[in-house]
Amino acid sequence: MVETSYDIELLIQDCIANKRKAQEILYREFYAFTMQVALRYSRDESDAADILSNAFIRIFKYIHQFDLQKGNLHGWIKRIVVNEGLDHIKSRERFSENVELETVEEPSIDNKVLDKMGADELMELIQKLPPATHAVFVLYAVDGYTHKEIAEQLNISEGTSKWHLSEARKKLQQALLKT
Repeated sequence: MVETSYDIELLIQDCIANKRKAQEILYREFYAFTMQVALRYSRDESDAADILSNAFIRIFKYIHQFDLQKGNLHGWIKRIVVNEGLDHIKSRERFSENVELETVEEPSIDNKVLDKMGADELMELIQKLPPATHAVFVLYAVDGYTHKEIAEQLNISEGTSKWHLSEARKKLQQALLKT
């Protein structure tokens, strides 16, 4: 969770009032966290920067709708970045909704291979997945969404979500075996 030395309520009010200094402080305080989230939904740092730019435009545009009594700023900002990331993935390539499987055999991944890899190397492999498969994998394996939630987010069926997760695991397993 992002720790800020500023009074969050005052910072939000100043952002609502369109005070540039407050917006800069909010941006700087949440940059590292939001960039990590954006990188999960992008193919490279340039894509992540685009996601982040769009997310912060949306954050500043809608910050007046945020209610500190109903939730925390960290979660609200993360949700916006995730949505921007998903929009970015959807814009890269059309999602395939033709695949429908209810039962999917899940491939196993050898943990010994994973132990030899760094997080950056693993993220590179994830970023090379096809857009819809990439989105489902990150939502499920990294951000902890259920297949039902993913299906609602991406306008696909739960079975299609399961298929994309299985495909992601297969492709990652194949890529890991090559390393």
